[in-house]
Amino acid sequence: MAAQNLLLFFRALACNPRSVGAIAPSGANLASLITSEITAASGAVLELGPGTGVFTEALLERGVRESDLTLIEYGSDFMRLLQARFPRARVLWMDAAWMASHDLFEHKLGAVVSGLPLLNFSPKKVTAILTAAFSKLRDGGSFYQFTYGMQCPVSKAQLDELGLKANCMGRVLLNVPPASVYRITRIKPVRLADQVEPDAV
Repeated sequence: MAAQNLLLFFRALACNPRSVGAIAPSGANLASLITSEITAASGAVLELGPGTGVFTEALLERGVRESDLTLIEYGSDFMRLLQARFPRARVLWMDAAWMASHDLFEHKLGAVVSGLPLLNFSPKKVTAILTAAFSKLRDGGSFYQFTYGMQCPVSKAQLDELGLKANCMGRVLLNVPPASVYRITRIKPVRLADQVEPDAV
């Protein structure tokens, strides 16, 4: 299965490198860090851009029930893989920027884990994703984002505009390439973003 996942990853990378946003699947150390604050008590968890499911596996190891997971994946090949690997999770084939236009959740989320390459997205699309995600998060819930960059992939100005703050949880030097994880939390209410079509950003 691991070899099949790698083949699928590199095929997706060759076809659409900006959408994948990585040169290799995320490693176990990165998955451990980005999920380190999430437990079974977190309840429902949303994962954005799960790819081959490395972070999904880590969430299950943390005690999150598979049935409490919603996975939003834009790549059709990844989506089918996720459906096969995690049959009790809800797997949605859609662009994460569309979340504001759909009533996806009956209850508030405990956490959002993002494998999306935010540095490859326009500021408008990042705003759409963050505002929609935080409208679904319960009070005290966090949005966890990793990046290969040296700073948070959401600019300070954009965070301030959205009423959010970001704290670096650590850096994983053994990942290929090295990556940092940020916890993004709400400091004041944020407005809902308008729907953003993926081809328009």
